[in-house]
Amino acid sequence: MKIVLFYHSLLSDWNHGNAHFLRGVARELKECGHEIAIYEPKDGWSLSHLIAEHGETPIEEFRRAYPGLESVFYRPESLDLDAALAGADLVIAHEWSEPALVRTLGAHRKTRGRYALFFHDTHHRSVTQPESMAAYDLSGYDGVLAYGAAIARIYKSRGWARRVWVWHEAADVRTFYPVESAEKDGDLVWIGNWGDGERTAELEEFLLEPVRALGLKARVYGVRYPAAALDALKKSGIEYGGWVANYRVPEIFARFRLTVHIHRRPYTHALPGIPTIRPFEALACGMPLVCSPWRDSEGLFTDGEDYLVAADGADMKRHLRALLDDPDRAAALARHGRATILERHTAAHRVHELIAIYAQTRRADAAPLRFSA
Repeated sequence: MKIVLFYHSLLSDWNHGNAHFLRGVARELKECGHEIAIYEPKDGWSLSHLIAEHGETPIEEFRRAYPGLESVFYRPESLDLDAALAGADLVIAHEWSEPALVRTLGAHRKTRGRYALFFHDTHHRSVTQPESMAAYDLSGYDGVLAYGAAIARIYKSRGWARRVWVWHEAADVRTFYPVESAEKDGDLVWIGNWGDGERTAELEEFLLEPVRALGLKARVYGVRYPAAALDALKKSGIEYGGWVANYRVPEIFARFRLTVHIHRRPYTHALPGIPTIRPFEALACGMPLVCSPWRDSEGLFTDGEDYLVAADGADMKRHLRALLDDPDRAAALARHGRATILERHTAAHRVHELIAIYAQTRRADAAPLRFSA
């Protein structure tokens, strides 16, 4: 099949976690023999920030890490959709695409497209900024790919889309796997952005204070850390590593003994059951993982066997101390978590799901498709 993907960026993951999943899916689709075209806007904010801060080197390194994956850059005002979509079987527009592009794609599908067209939602804006999501015209789309059942239910209840499928993120295990390292830089590493106020209190309770109280040697990587955040890291004795290319994460994990995941507030309250991409990647790398509170309402993992969940800051300290004091327990947790990823949550699994969803929309004699959540 010919598959065309419209995403904010393939090349840059600067403050753009959606690139992680896109890269894995695109590579798996190519491995399956499909023809892939990925479009990203010229001068998009993620790539522009990355180049402004780090120059062209990360782009060169990306091409070495992902040979065969390339973007077609476009300007919305001059994009020739007839040419871009010629011969397409499946088209996906990510929700960071501009509403005008999403609307134009839908209009093209209505009048000239024989392809299946999906809108891909991988963010919490359906809850936190519903007015911005309501602005998307999805009337010409075959349906929505939502990365959690809670988001899928919102689309259904608000009438934003005719059909919705749950399509979780997953780990690209061609990139994320255990890396051996005899040298350790410290006890704990956390990779994530500060969070725009969405988890400031949570970071204090589940990361900064436990590291400070336990006297751990820790490092944090990510972007958009304001001065107050950097000061808080320093006071907790945590080293700040800045931005790191996502495909370098496995080698970083290898130099620490465990990691944590601190959920943003929308995912613990309004959108339970959505872990986001980071836990998938940590487990794929065989890292012992402790999470801040969240409810795995969709049964993706097994709490206590794939990872541990801390009910509060005191519980986080207990979990971290126990895993650091018992390497065998930590190793067993890591093995189970990685086995779960390999069994159920790889990019290859999601590609198979995507092709099955596509096949449903192509069956002319199929029963009416129902909401799936």
